[in-house]
Amino acid sequence: MGLVKAQSLTKVFRRPQKGPGLRGSVKHLFQRRFKDVPAVNGIDVSIEAGEAVAYVGPNGAGKSTTIKLLCGILVPTSGSVEVAGVTPHVDRIANARNIGVLFGQRSQLWWDLPVRESLGLLRDMYDLPKGFYQQRIERLDEVLGIGELMPVLARKLSLGQRMRADLAAALLHQPRIVYLDEPTIGLDIAVKDKVRKFLRELRADGTTLMLTTHDLGDIEDVCERIIIIDEGRKIFDGPLAQMKDSFARTRRMHLHITDGTPMDVIAKHLSTADVSGEGSEVTIAFDRFAHTAGQIIAAVLQVAEVGEFHLDEPAIEDVVRKVYAGELLV
Repeated sequence: MGLVKAQSLTKVFRRPQKGPGLRGSVKHLFQRRFKDVPAVNGIDVSIEAGEAVAYVGPNGAGKSTTIKLLCGILVPTSGSVEVAGVTPHVDRIANARNIGVLFGQRSQLWWDLPVRESLGLLRDMYDLPKGFYQQRIERLDEVLGIGELMPVLARKLSLGQRMRADLAAALLHQPRIVYLDEPTIGLDIAVKDKVRKFLRELRADGTTLMLTTHDLGDIEDVCERIIIIDEGRKIFDGPLAQMKDSFARTRRMHLHITDGTPMDVIAKHLSTADVSGEGSEVTIAFDRFAHTAGQIIAAVLQVAEVGEFHLDEPAIEDVVRKVYAGELLV
């Protein structure tokens, strides 16, 4: 039984259909026409405690709508949703105590208050004990460096600073489930690494994470499972490693040939691989289930001298693109 469960979850929005200009608007007043547009269309999801799941898809796929349904912000058109034993849109207060939410385009900080006051208000809303609150602030300062942001008005924060403060606000009450929409957007590399490490620690402590992100680093560093949706439907749900194995069998090895061995000689020797390149720079594409990288380099060394070489790992973005293209449907 999952901590987060959705069965046949569907959300349909009614959009007005009217012609252009004033004439279209006036006509719509007397002859109203609407079109039902499904944003989420029959999604089944079950997420266990302590899982870190990447929830990805192209813009308009239904990611944000799904998160809003799980948060209780929206009411499903049909289907059911349950989070930690609570129906989110029925008991919003109980659900809010279990979850932390970060929407990249929305801030939960009070615009004209210092960050310290916003966090203080959240402390009172969640009725956090003084000692626990101070402990959490110290931990979040260690990871996110929010100490320097505490006296700053929210409206004066840069994007990266605001994301750090909003992330602290989402995690302040130590929620069991955290929904993160682009959690590292606007952060520099050093802070990104700290945030990802902290998210891995949260996962190890049993916190359930659901990330909607376009940052491949977030997915690979934090998540072990990936759900891909498109046009409101789930098209893949499984381990990240399984998806890469299914759609990223090809590896590319780049070599610098130092003795002038012609590329066609290498290609003839590696008849089961795809050899390309120009001059002394050679690229070998091979099926990693048919050959290991060691076997490839050993075969090349039989006919040529190699200076430097490196191996490209498949980018998740390329793998996801193949799924979008319809190479896999569930």
